[in-house]
Amino acid sequence: MACRWLEHAIVKSAHHIDSGQHSVNTEPMDMDDYLPKKSGDPLKSLSLQDLDPLSVDELQERIALLEAEIVRTRNKIGLAVNHKASAEALFKK
Repeated sequence: MACRWLEHAIVKSAHHIDSGQHSVNTEPMDMDDYLPKKSGDPLKSLSLQDLDPLSVDELQERIALLEAEIVRTRNKIGLAVNHKASAEALFKK
């Protein structure tokens, strides 16, 4: 019996949550508000890093990693261009 009363009270009060003169929810909820915020541009922060404390070996390792990232980025560009050309060819037929 107590559960029924509580259920009725919850349902009844739900109708009055946003019925005042000033609406609480004036704009739709943006789900991006719940995602973590992106930090700054990683390339920008990379270019601002101080290289003075790094040894020659660390600098060479950094260059190798950057060159590998350049190759990965160029491969992604190639895939995107090929994908676009394939899609255009498909729709021209």
